Amino acid sequence: MASHAVSSGKKPHVVCVPFPAQGHINPMLKVAKLLYARGFHFTFVNTNYNHKRLIRSRGPNALDGLHSFRFESIPDGLPETNKDVMQDVPHLCESTMKNCLAPFKELLWRINTREDVPPVSCIVSDGVMSFTLDAAEELGVPDVLFWTPSACGFLAYLHFYRFIEKGLIITTKRDESYLATKIDWIPSMRNLRLKDIPSFIRATNLEDIMTFLPMRPTEPNVLRLSFSTHSIVLSMMPSNLFNLSFLKLNQEIDEESDIGQMGTNMWREEMECLDWLDTKSPNSVVYVNFGSITVMSAKQLVEFAWGLAATKKDLVAGDVPMLPPKFLLETADRRMLASWCPQEKVLSHPAIGGFLTHSGWNSTLESLSGGVPMVCWPFFAEQQTNCKYCCDEWEVGMEIGGDVRKEEVEELVRELMDGDKGKKMREKTEEWRRLAEEATKHMCGSSELKFQMVVDKVLLGGVERLHGDYNLL
Repeated sequence: MASHAVSSGKKPHVVCVPFPAQGHINPMLKVAKLLYARGFHFTFVNTNYNHKRLIRSRGPNALDGLHSFRFESIPDGLPETNKDVMQDVPHLCESTMKNCLAPFKELLWRINTREDVPPVSCIVSDGVMSFTLDAAEELGVPDVLFWTPSACGFLAYLHFYRFIEKGLIITTKRDESYLATKIDWIPSMRNLRLKDIPSFIRATNLEDIMTFLPMRPTEPNVLRLSFSTHSIVLSMMPSNLFNLSFLKLNQEIDEESDIGQMGTNMWREEMECLDWLDTKSPNSVVYVNFGSITVMSAKQLVEFAWGLAATKKDLVAGDVPMLPPKFLLETADRRMLASWCPQEKVLSHPAIGGFLTHSGWNSTLESLSGGVPMVCWPFFAEQQTNCKYCCDEWEVGMEIGGDVRKEEVEELVRELMDGDKGKKMREKTEEWRRLAEEATKHMCGSSELKFQMVVDKVLLGGVERLHGDYNLL
């Protein structure tokens, strides 16, 4: 496989810098593995906090790496603590922006002075970790900005400046009538309300760092990388844009190989849930997972729990907080609770008939790739936008209101699993599953070809081959 990218000479050396949250680290590692399979040398840079956490969850040798795939870490600027720093995203974003550049430059210098590794030839960094742009410019190498949102979310972010111009950010209004404000001026994005725009738009002042993270101008020699499933939205993106749609490891990475076994989950995955699913009938189980950052009140948790219990459906759930003892007793014979599920495998299991989700983009892509329809309860960021497109544009999901009621949870989950609407949604998600497979199952798939184009034009081409900005979705 390596010869497909690198035929002779020293390996190109890519340094990957994900944003230090689980939903950003996972897709970055997938990109890294695909490039490793094409013959690249890799350095994967976590924060010190996450580096230690990964060792705790996956074992002392989890980050030993391979000869051509190594892990390093830099400080995130936050004080040492046992608190989960990933739960305060704005604070974490601000700290990495202010404090990571100097230690990152020092890391690059150390790498380039070593004789046992090739010199750094490219940086691939999360779009939020844009401090890497300065380091790349100083080093004279291209920087690929990897944006994990959907195309619809990304396009909304690109128009945040218009919301500022129109006075739609600086406001204290929060009632439903205000959030129903019609947004009809973003090209190709139709039937939008303010509530459908990424939640960072609801800032109360211009000092809010989350309002400006997506707005740093794209310098030359920068590639923007993200994923999309929506061709109409893509038609309004800049012309120098690559659309991957879906990205899977498939035949390129043997799951049993050293690189295939390499993982970056902060929690220990409980594979027992797959054995439990093997005992269930096709499309009979509801999978529940709200991601690693979603926060809900005790009342919302109780409403979700009893709404799900009332459906009498089998349940498998990951990352579940404290549940009511009576719920645990009532559902004892038809549930599987895990601290963390191997989600991509769960959503590809034939027993899964529906997914109760926060509409994070990783979860949405994995659900579509598995042919699983959704009930959506978005929490923050572009999850609101993803939910809007899943429910109204692609017709593969149904939304639960912000004020969670057990009656609505029961009604929507029953419709998802047994109703006519649920059946139609399942047919549409099955079509998405087929499209995802076609895009990624072989080297001539559309996503594979576009990924290879990025490799050839940017990662192997070097700075001199870059003419202006590139975008990849």
